[in-house]
Amino acid sequence: MLKVVVDTNVFISSFFGGIPRQIIHCWKKGKITLCFSQEIIEEYIEVLNRLGLKDKNEIQKLTKLFSEGYNSIFTAKTPDLKVVEDDPDDNKFIECAVALDCKVIISGDKHLKNIRKYIDIDIISPKEFIKVWIQK
Repeated sequence: MLKVVVDTNVFISSFFGGIPRQIIHCWKKGKITLCFSQEIIEEYIEVLNRLGLKDKNEIQKLTKLFSEGYNSIFTAKTPDLKVVEDDPDDNKFIECAVALDCKVIISGDKHLKNIRKYIDIDIISPKEFIKVWIQK
């Protein structure tokens, strides 16, 4: 199964529909494996809470899926990489992908997308991901 790291902007956007929601549905249906680090999950939860999303039930269901390891892999240790110079906070996504041998980072973040590829990891938009990996 394809292992992917999903940037926070894509994950949060999934609550509003569109292509990001399709990606999360792929995860829920077992078509992809999401890869996480503690830092990534903390950022997901922090942004969801900051946005004050009304659907607390959906947030609880997702955090339960994370904690149960549903179609996901978690790394407690990541390398300390300095790849994203313009936004060092984004390094956590590349660090997680490297630690868990992922082939894809799905992101709408320009700092990450400008890198395009790190070692053998493709950094692509949600639209590109659906087109290249899902609609084969």
